[in-house]
Amino acid sequence: MNSKKVVLISGASAGMGRETAIFLEKNGFIVYAGSRTPEKLNDIKNTNLIPINLDITKQSNIKTAIEQIKKEHTSVDILINNAGYGLVSTIEDFNEDEMFNQFNINVFGLLRLTKEIIPLMRKQNSGIIINISSFLGKIGLPLLTLYNSSKYAVEGVTDSLRYELAPFNIRVHSIMPGFFNTQFAKENLVTNLNTFDEHSPYKKMVSNLAPMIVEQINKGNDPKEVALMILEIIENKNFKARATIGEKAKKFLPMKKELSDEDFERRVKEYYQIDNLG
Repeated sequence: MNSKKVVLISGASAGMGRETAIFLEKNGFIVYAGSRTPEKLNDIKNTNLIPINLDITKQSNIKTAIEQIKKEHTSVDILINNAGYGLVSTIEDFNEDEMFNQFNINVFGLLRLTKEIIPLMRKQNSGIIINISSFLGKIGLPLLTLYNSSKYAVEGVTDSLRYELAPFNIRVHSIMPGFFNTQFAKENLVTNLNTFDEHSPYKKMVSNLAPMIVEQINKGNDPKEVALMILEIIENKNFKARATIGEKAKKFLPMKKELSDEDFERRVKEYYQIDNLG
């Protein structure tokens, strides 16, 4: 029987997910790289990196993917919940579909996949679940309210799961990246048409803040840093519950702990020039 640990990653066709899949395979893991577009991984010829169709919005698809894995392996040792995207919209402008879709991918999809993996890990009395969250799961920014709140929810899921699964020797961790230089800005930011309309009352905010955030993403840290941290979490059974990574995360999250809510808000407004965007 193959003694290599089995990893399942959602959202693995690009960015952090792709980098992590390649990195873990090179470090001796069998990696199932889940994606709704697994063909994007066909250029990778690594023997133990297996693209797999995985649509986390559909429980039936998740079950099929896991059954496919179980044909070759008894369980999944490590689950990395990486799939996600960000809606750029004011609260005033988003519609019901946009609201549901944001949570359906970032939160409900994570829960669907985790729900199917837990029994496998519990049966073998071991496992690791790593949720890729965001530093925006601890602080808010205008225009990203739904993304922010979905990542706040991921942090809550992580906290509760740590209690539920500890008796079964299953570790649960959260990584809160700052802005990273991935395809996120190009492929994973969805914009609301009303918010970006030239007649929007939020036009000044959008025209100033949105390009600033996109630039920070495009000039962000290397996604390989996240892959390195994931390996560290896997290898260190005493790794802390959550970790920050990336320049923006390391700047803002310690600051939030040190300051009152009001003082922290003032700092964020100054940094992003939000007072001047009304």
